[in-house]
Amino acid sequence: MGNRVGPQMGDVAGLLAPADSGHPWTGWSFSAGWGTRETLNVTLVRPELVVEVAVDVARDASGRWRHAASWHRPRQDLSPADLPHTSAPH
Repeated sequence: MGNRVGPQMGDVAGLLAPADSGHPWTGWSFSAGWGTRETLNVTLVRPELVVEVAVDVARDASGRWRHAASWHRPRQDLSPADLPHTSAPH
């Protein structure tokens, strides 16, 4: 995310739980930045928390966002089932 440390970011850790086996992103690698081969070490979490972010609409041919997302806030009033289904980038 673009703004990795925001006023509420520390509060989010208590809302997350480690992923169980079979997480949908198991085995994925995540780029540390646009145009770099460096990858991030990530800890997968259960896909249960909805958060509000702002993103640019630009995506590359693989479906990845071309610009960083900006963190806004957790949305505990929503569950993933409340949101429209989107497909993962290829």
